[in-house]
Amino acid sequence: MGNRGPTLEDVAREAGVSRATVSRVVNGVRNVAPEIQETVRAAVARTGYAPNQAARSLVTRRTGAVALVLSATGGSFTARLFSDPFFGRVVDGVLPVLRERAVQPVLLVAESEPARLQLVDYLRRGGADGALVVPLDEDDPLPGMLVAAGLPTVLFGRPGADVRCGWVDLDNAAGARLAAEHLWATGRRRPATIAAPVSAPTARERLDGFLAALAARGAGAVPVERGRFTEESGRDAMARLLERHPDIDSVFAANDLMARGACRLLAERGVAVPGTVAVVGFDDSVAAGDAAPPLTTVRQPVEEMAAAMTGLLLGQLDAGTPEAGSAVFAPALVVRESA
Repeated sequence: MGNRGPTLEDVAREAGVSRATVSRVVNGVRNVAPEIQETVRAAVARTGYAPNQAARSLVTRRTGAVALVLSATGGSFTARLFSDPFFGRVVDGVLPVLRERAVQPVLLVAESEPARLQLVDYLRRGGADGALVVPLDEDDPLPGMLVAAGLPTVLFGRPGADVRCGWVDLDNAAGARLAAEHLWATGRRRPATIAAPVSAPTARERLDGFLAALAARGAGAVPVERGRFTEESGRDAMARLLERHPDIDSVFAANDLMARGACRLLAERGVAVPGTVAVVGFDDSVAAGDAAPPLTTVRQPVEEMAAAMTGLLLGQLDAGTPEAGSAVFAPALVVRESA
């Protein structure tokens, strides 16, 4: 036998079944009795047989890989990719689910129209079995392009009205309401907010939820400045708020990095947090614990959401259906020292 490894024939002899039966079990064909499947799997374990992935792909038409796609329409976002803990949390949620199924992740980035076209072509030619997409912009055309190409797709965030695919999302408006209610309950009557970029999928829900909750409690006009989800943009937005509205007593930022930047600016100006200005963030990322002081924030269970997104895609691939389901997660307020 030389140095060759165990073959299907070896497994078939060990299990006492035909080679065709072993092939069906190994390739996930479902018309094999459960007891025979167990016998074959035990024989695979005893012989040490490892399926040839290339040959297996010819049978199943599956590559054994899933694309994790980070997509934006506003140009390069490499700096944010490596500085924002959100993306690492998505990966942390995706990988364990893929590993459990022996599916490999393929990280792809689409930041321009040529990149999007190249990515869709790559997937159509069999680069991966489906796509987990994290869009950074509300009007991102990539999800629609993937669906139109017949590629199984699940999004982190709700798709546009004309895109039918699976998705997971947070109740962002409810999370912003939690922030507003907390600030109001602690006696803050002159709140402001550092909102997300207008193009961000979560921007409208988080801003509207915050403003609506305050309006319901009789608050007047709420100052709004926008950041870019980065710490530096939060610092700059906080500076603008202090310049234009020096009497504010609290700030809600649409993510933790911007909230941490706001705290940094307030410390530079000698403004006590939370004594003079309370600060609330959003996400409950590592940036919340690293801020000075540690941030009160709205928790977004990113890892759980990413795991659910992955499960939806794998379920879609297993069933061979054109559309996966959806799931909406609930936020929670995490109270620390900043508010």
